[in-house]
Amino acid sequence: MSPRTASSSIRLNDLPHPVVAGLISVIVNYGGTFILVFQAAKVAGLSPELTASWVWSVSIGVGVTGLFLSWRYREPIITVWSTPAAGFLVAALGSTPYAEAVGAYMVSAAAFVALGLSGYFEKVIRLIPPGIASGLLAGILLQFGIGAFGSASIDPLLVGLLIVAYVVLKRFSARYAVVGILVIGLGLLLIQGRVDLSGLKPAFAMPVFTMPAFSLNALLSIALPLFLITLSGQYMPGMLVLRNDGFKTSANPIVTVTGLGSLVMAPFGSHAFNIAAITAAIATGKEAHIDPSKRWIAGIAAGCFYVLVGIFGVTLAAVFMAFPATFITTLAGLALLGTIGGSLAGAMADPTSREAALITFLASAANIKLLGVGGAFWGLIIGLLAHFVLNSRLPRNGLAGNGAAAK
Repeated sequence: MSPRTASSSIRLNDLPHPVVAGLISVIVNYGGTFILVFQAAKVAGLSPELTASWVWSVSIGVGVTGLFLSWRYREPIITVWSTPAAGFLVAALGSTPYAEAVGAYMVSAAAFVALGLSGYFEKVIRLIPPGIASGLLAGILLQFGIGAFGSASIDPLLVGLLIVAYVVLKRFSARYAVVGILVIGLGLLLIQGRVDLSGLKPAFAMPVFTMPAFSLNALLSIALPLFLITLSGQYMPGMLVLRNDGFKTSANPIVTVTGLGSLVMAPFGSHAFNIAAITAAIATGKEAHIDPSKRWIAGIAAGCFYVLVGIFGVTLAAVFMAFPATFITTLAGLALLGTIGGSLAGAMADPTSREAALITFLASAANIKLLGVGGAFWGLIIGLLAHFVLNSRLPRNGLAGNGAAAK
């Protein structure tokens, strides 16, 4: 059944799995990568008010764009802040005035709007063979699968319980496996007293407007790298995640809408947001819902949770970040096992592209970092080159003809 097929009426029992999938994707994002935003804000010397505004703008922005896109196209289109860009800003903001950085955010966002309206991004996506796309996705997600089991050496009781619970639940009630390990893990953490929320006080986040400034230095040192990093590290693998699970929405409106959202929110601190890559796989696979036409509910749920975090700003972000790192890592890895397995099967399905897909998988898993660009981009480039060399047709007829003429 195609995900583009009109969905039947939503029943109450259709909600738990996609809602939990949306919640897990949000928890993994805040608990796993949002610390980079706080680190970048500290490097830039931002006040608590400006930091809270950054949290507000990026959370509200990804929530609203994800809600709109998921509702409009009835697909689980999860949007998120650019994680590799946040990592880049940890190093870049220390030498750039904040107002100029905001101006650079706006230039980068405007470039994505232009890219989406031009339609060229979708043409690039269509050039990627399915086996290469599956190998890329499997390579990107491999570290999360390994992390789910590798954390056992750090926190054997918690991780062991989650793994055993996942396997048992998969055997007897596969639909409730991810929901079950979330509940079981939270229960154990509460019993152990490892989630301390006593110091948290609910407080509304207030947006703070920063007048943007523009300079050639910020354009070259922030706007251009921000655009390239987000394009290669987020948009390209994010669209491949959707394609891998059979969703066909064009990349053009997604790039345009998220670019517009980034442009609007940039003066309030948001550096960039885009379609999610790794965490989107939590919502696009069978674990979110057995019926693909119902998985868009996960996108709606994730959007609502993001908006909720944005309203309360740093307070709720701190709640997600209070979870132990081993819990976040194991939860994400186990939730992605089905997607990793399906991607590996897709990568190996076609014998003619199998070796190129394997090269793509290994290169992506190696997470090569060159010229400030992350492993997803280089894995894709290496895989496409291998596919071209191994599968392109040599001009045998032309060579034969030349030989005959020489005689």
